[in-house]
Amino acid sequence: MSTLDLSNKIILITGGAGAIGRVVIQTLLTHGATIAANDIISAEEADLVLPRSEKLLYFCADTTKPDEVKDMLNKIESKLGMPNVVCCHAGMVAAHPITDYPLDEYDRLMEVNVRAAFVVAQETVRRWIAQGVSGHLIFTTSWVQDVPWPEITPYTMSKSAMKMMMRGFARELADKGIRANAIAPGIVSVGLAKHQWDTDPSYRARAARAIPLGYMQPPESVAHAFVFLCSDMASYMTGATLLIDGGCSLYPMD
Repeated sequence: MSTLDLSNKIILITGGAGAIGRVVIQTLLTHGATIAANDIISAEEADLVLPRSEKLLYFCADTTKPDEVKDMLNKIESKLGMPNVVCCHAGMVAAHPITDYPLDEYDRLMEVNVRAAFVVAQETVRRWIAQGVSGHLIFTTSWVQDVPWPEITPYTMSKSAMKMMMRGFARELADKGIRANAIAPGIVSVGLAKHQWDTDPSYRARAARAIPLGYMQPPESVAHAFVFLCSDMASYMTGATLLIDGGCSLYPMD
């Protein structure tokens, strides 16, 4: 596993206190990375859910707000150094029929999933360019960026937007040594998907048919994709989406 040694990486991950984020952080730490974890919960709450490591520091900030992102990056630079990998991972999802989707939830979802990723990526690359250094942006999208799924249309829209955002950053900044890629998981066995799988027989039947491999995606498989993309093994990748969905996107499902 020496080719996946991340001891020379300082990695910022937004949404790090979430169910998938915690697994990603633990796995990156196992491979030697230094981690700046961001979320909106308090430091005291973060202490209860994040791994304990001298190579992990937590930074509370609302990444939809540019001033908080600037302050967070200033603190990260002061304590750890400027990250050379920044993972725009924070996100939210809600499920409603498309005709009944509340517009206030729609606005909040787009703010968290799309605006926050853009704010973090934009401020990060400004600093990389000013310092004359290369860097790598990693966006967490989803298999539904390309496949409609009932009751989460705004979420699928947000992930499609993130995919194009990633490609835009990759295209405009390649000549400055700045890369951008995305990780697109499938139906991961945490959060809303796991709750619906456990409590909604119709959702479970639909989701089970949609996964060719036949079982919900373990969050560890998402973490392994992060390890690869953060490593030097992925150093010639930019503008790409690493799809790890158990085959969900192979064909559309009713």
